[in-house]
Amino acid sequence: MSKQYGFYVDTDKCIKCWACEIACKQWNGIQAGTVARRKVHEVTTGTFPNVTRKFISLSCMHCANPACASVCPAGAITKRSEDGIVVVDKNKCIGCHYCFMACPFGVPQYTDEGMEKCDCCIGNGVTPGDTPHCVMSCPTQALQFGELAELGDAVSQMTAAEIVGTPLASANATAGPTVTAATVVMTPDELAIDDGGEKVAAVNSNGC
Repeated sequence: MSKQYGFYVDTDKCIKCWACEIACKQWNGIQAGTVARRKVHEVTTGTFPNVTRKFISLSCMHCANPACASVCPAGAITKRSEDGIVVVDKNKCIGCHYCFMACPFGVPQYTDEGMEKCDCCIGNGVTPGDTPHCVMSCPTQALQFGELAELGDAVSQMTAAEIVGTPLASANATAGPTVTAATVVMTPDELAIDDGGEKVAAVNSNGC
C-alpha cells in the first residue's frame, strides 16, 4: 500500500457543534435521526470537582488490517491499495452483521441498502487527497484530513508507526498523543469516552 489517508482530531479545538456530523449526513444522503457515519463523543477526565471535558469526532478507523473485511462472507468490504481507505460495496452486502460483530469500534451500521460507514467522501465525489465534507464544515479546524505520515508528524513530530491507540474498545489503556494503526490522531493526555453513560478506556489498535 503506497499511501494511507486518515483524520486528525484536535480535541483542544473541538466545540461539539456537530457540524461534521450534519455535513456527513447531508452529503451522503443519510436521513436525520437514522444511522451516522461520523459521531462526536464526549471525553471526560478527572474527579469531581476537578473534571474536564473534551470532544472528539470519530468515524471508521480504516484499520491497517480491517477485521470487518476479513469476516465478510460476501466480499463486500475491501481496503483500497492506493490510499488505504476501507470501502463497502452495498450491491454485495447481505446485511449479516458479521462486520459489526468483528469491528472493535462498533462502527458498522445498517440501512435497507446495506452497511453504512465512512469512506472519506469518495462515494460522493471527493477524490482522496482532497478535503472530505466533514473537515470542510469544521468551524474551528479541529478536524483535518491527509496522509497518515503527515498527520503523525503534526503530533510531536512522531511518525504514525510510533503512535498507536484509539478509544471505543475496552482494553489496554493508553496515554499521550495517539493514533490508530490506520487513521485517527488525537491529542488528550487521557481518554475515557462517555458514550451513552458508559466509560470506555482507550485501546491499542495496532493491526486491527
